[in-house]
Amino acid sequence: MSASETGGPQDAAWRRRGIVAVVGLLIAGAALGFVVLPVVQGESGGIDPYTAICRAFGVLPGSPARPTPRSEAKPQPVTTVSWSEVTFNEIFQADRAAGEALAKERCIACHTVEGNTPAPNIPRNLGQSRFALYKQLHDFKSGARVNETMSPTVADLDDRAIANLAAYYGALNRGVIDAERGPPFVGEDVENLVLNGDIARGIPPCAACHSPRTGGPIETPTITGQYNEYLEAQLHAFATGERHNDIYHRMRSVASKLRPEEMKLLAIYYSGQ
Repeated sequence: MSASETGGPQDAAWRRRGIVAVVGLLIAGAALGFVVLPVVQGESGGIDPYTAICRAFGVLPGSPARPTPRSEAKPQPVTTVSWSEVTFNEIFQADRAAGEALAKERCIACHTVEGNTPAPNIPRNLGQSRFALYKQLHDFKSGARVNETMSPTVADLDDRAIANLAAYYGALNRGVIDAERGPPFVGEDVENLVLNGDIARGIPPCAACHSPRTGGPIETPTITGQYNEYLEAQLHAFATGERHNDIYHRMRSVASKLRPEEMKLLAIYYSGQ
């Protein structure tokens, strides 16, 4: 077979030139994108060439074109409560009598001995589970939740004392606030939020956690029969991030998507007023 039929050395030479040209373009593009441009842009942003090139390659974090902004945000603990065997044992073995004595010493001025405070801005303790109470008291102590009254009240309590308080209030009967009655009519849209949520806005149904025997998180508080002023205030606090002790961002994610009027009506719905 002749050289003309197989392409010959001339075609081989052209192939080599093509490969060299492509490789050259790739090297030039890489040099331009990962070296030249980062160095030039970094210089205008006060970034040294080495840092700019490393950022362009992804070796160092940040933009190769501008300085990484400093964050002045303070860390916010969500909670220090761990639902471990040790925690459960502490709660189940708590001394309710000691918790009652502590409640009479520190808590009755706001929460009363019966846990049914008359002040609409203070939550009712009766009807809450000992797990919900334990977490909130522990969060006030750790700083995960902040309140000008509660934070200093529990600051010197150890885990056992907190468990004793939770055991005392967690065993109180709900009494009149658990009377058989239907929730007030707040409109179909709000009732639909409670029962079905809003898929379009990524809002799960409130009833998924805040209904009896739903199987939700163990620390979920009972909000039925709670004061509507208190409930609305907590929804606003979650929505703004002022309150941030909800594990996995559950309530902040929901509340931030609610409209103010929906918060008001949901609070009325659950208060039963």
